[in-house]
Amino acid sequence: MKKVLVPTKLNRVVKDTLEAQGSYRVVQDDATELRELVTQHPDTYALIVRSEKVTPEIIDGLPHLKVIIRAGSGYNTIDAKYARRKGIDVMTTPGANANAVAEEVIAMILADARHLVAADPSCRAGKWEKKSFMGRELAGKTVGIVGLGAIGQLVAKRLSGFDVTLIGFDPVISSERAASMEVELVSLTDLFERSDYITLHIPENEHTRGLVNASLLSVIKEGATIVNCARAGIINEDDLRAIKAEKKLRFLNDVYPKDAEGPKSVADLADLMLPHLGASTAEANFKAALHAAEELIEFDEKGISSYIVNRDIPPGLDEAFGELAFVLARLARHLIGKDSKLKLIETSFYGSLKPYGKWLLPPMVAALSEEFDRSMDFAAAVNYLKDMGVDFEDRETDERKGFESSITLDLTATVGNDLLRRTSVRGTVTEGVLMISRISDFHSLYFEPNGHSVVLIYKDRPGVLGRIGAALADAGINIDDVRNPHDSKCEKSIAILKVNQAVPPDLLDTIAADIEAETWFAMHYSSGVDKA
Repeated sequence: MKKVLVPTKLNRVVKDTLEAQGSYRVVQDDATELRELVTQHPDTYALIVRSEKVTPEIIDGLPHLKVIIRAGSGYNTIDAKYARRKGIDVMTTPGANANAVAEEVIAMILADARHLVAADPSCRAGKWEKKSFMGRELAGKTVGIVGLGAIGQLVAKRLSGFDVTLIGFDPVISSERAASMEVELVSLTDLFERSDYITLHIPENEHTRGLVNASLLSVIKEGATIVNCARAGIINEDDLRAIKAEKKLRFLNDVYPKDAEGPKSVADLADLMLPHLGASTAEANFKAALHAAEELIEFDEKGISSYIVNRDIPPGLDEAFGELAFVLARLARHLIGKDSKLKLIETSFYGSLKPYGKWLLPPMVAALSEEFDRSMDFAAAVNYLKDMGVDFEDRETDERKGFESSITLDLTATVGNDLLRRTSVRGTVTEGVLMISRISDFHSLYFEPNGHSVVLIYKDRPGVLGRIGAALADAGINIDDVRNPHDSKCEKSIAILKVNQAVPPDLLDTIAADIEAETWFAMHYSSGVDKA
């Protein structure tokens, strides 16, 4: 019998489901400290937790531990990397809490709009302050949804009966999928300019941290309401504090850097604060418990590993190719346009990489969407793309082309009025160094995507590269490396310049305008982190 330790307040269905299977003995105890339970049950095979911190100390105290399941989606409280070094799989139950969070968003919007929190104690005290509690209706308003994954899609569905205009921002979802939800896809700037309500449904990571900052808040509609039931770090609190009164904004918040008692840094900012109640429903608790039990059974009986979030690299695959897959997808996303709507992802894996295509798709999807964790597996990646209305094809390769151990990635997207746009990139790894060998019709690039770089595509003609270099030099920016081929028809040129520091966006825009560039962007890549 495999011992399963459940040191958290979780629906009993987790115990009933596992023990009914016949191979597990479940210890479910939410009253005893986790450290003490670890001491009492060193023979634990699987650990199922909610928000408990699973540290190296906890892991070391369970020498027989093979699986940790987070009954929920976020797993920042688990040292997943240390678990991997110990040969322990970490799994999550994504989607179990989605409806609970979506309904909480609606509840917070309505409670704030109608002053329900303040009106109740006033009325109980015998007061009759109807004039003070004049509210506003949701009908007729524009609601902007940032992130149209599982929760964002449910928010759109729940709002569909309120007679609102729905607009959304998501870098992956297809136009067709968004249209089926009656959501108009717009840029992030347009969303902040037009929305009466903005609800955030994106993860917090190096790409999204501080996303809601002075730049976006400077264009936000006066009187708008921001709802954050996602993660605390995606909002720059100081920037919101500086502009909130001037723009007469409302801020409804349910997330904090730490889920714990004590003062909260947003206490002076939030018009409505809740103690991270997004997943706190009986139904969500039941779903998370059931999914955790089912995942463990399927993992043990069928080897289904779709929800493992700390996968190891399979024998024979150089980890650098995972980074290459990520970088190629980031580059392709910039080339095709961040505001374009993806329709199709096509991959080709050549040479020794052919057996590892299923391992290399997840980092590509993670590069295209902040919502997808790159540690998930191939099935999870394909299912995510399907949910977002994006098609995927892994093409047969022609080894006669001689692209040994290389990856080709093609993206097809729609721009504007359903105008199709396509881009293609190819890369390889040479002596441990990532190398971009082709971008669309620009061949023999052999560009190393490391550090700061800028990319500009423009009509081929003499003197342009000099003007770019002069503008950078005037700004005190040194060029470390340049690639400047033209396409096969000699109609367009691409300038890829590796520089010694970040190029300010306004300077890059000025250069692009001066040379009449059709595409331009900056990237920064270092040790697995693209900060473009």
